[in-house]
Amino acid sequence: MISSVSNAQIKNIIKLQAKAKERNEQGVFICEGRKMFEEARQAKNVTVQKTYVSESFYEEMTAKASDYFDGVEYEIVSDAVFKQIAETMTPQGVLAVVTKPQHSLEEMIKGDVGTYVVLEDVRDPGNLGTIVRTAEGAGVKGVILSKGCVDIFNPKVIRSTMGAIYRMPFVYAEDFLGTLEKMKQSGISVYAAHLEGAVYYDEVSYEKKTAIMIGNEGNGLTREAADAATSYIKIPMEGNVESLNAGIAAAVLMYEVYRQNRNR
Repeated sequence: MISSVSNAQIKNIIKLQAKAKERNEQGVFICEGRKMFEEARQAKNVTVQKTYVSESFYEEMTAKASDYFDGVEYEIVSDAVFKQIAETMTPQGVLAVVTKPQHSLEEMIKGDVGTYVVLEDVRDPGNLGTIVRTAEGAGVKGVILSKGCVDIFNPKVIRSTMGAIYRMPFVYAEDFLGTLEKMKQSGISVYAAHLEGAVYYDEVSYEKKTAIMIGNEGNGLTREAADAATSYIKIPMEGNVESLNAGIAAAVLMYEVYRQNRNR
């Protein structure tokens, strides 16, 4: 049992939780909590490298099902140490080091149908996680992110996805404007959520391949990205509200596209 935070494995977990650079160099991320761990074990595009289990959680789970950890390489960690490596306020007692899934834009956008979400410089982990989770629910085919977006493997993002990270394809676009052009060339209509939009989002017919583009929480889309869109759309606002939270706006737009396609 590991009982010291000076242990090399524990130090590495703390680095992986805190730094995107470490996650990128090692090609892994941390998933925390029983649901995320169990879903990682079932996921087809990731591999659980190693699992770390608090002493109390190990005793609880093996008392209920002696085979719970069968086929898993794991280390038992003292409860005190586990609290040091966990990101949550009330840790569930299990976290795992998981390989990053790999996706490609070309695979994502091929075919005659599909809905996509394009994010430019979305920085809030909760927003990104919510968007990825909602995208799965709305039948989105993939998420495209600019390099300025928060790291999708940030522990807060991972938790907010509630497991959708294992199933929703995504790519970071090295050349964001070039990627938008490539999407349009493949037959995708790109709709920019923009306050200057002349058309309300529910007045548009999304019968073709469609991408919804959402910008930064504070500044919205850059002019260059907005101008690269097929057209602008906007969400009507009452009162003195000028705009919605990025995650909420994305959800409203994704589900309108889904509603139209489902009714067809």
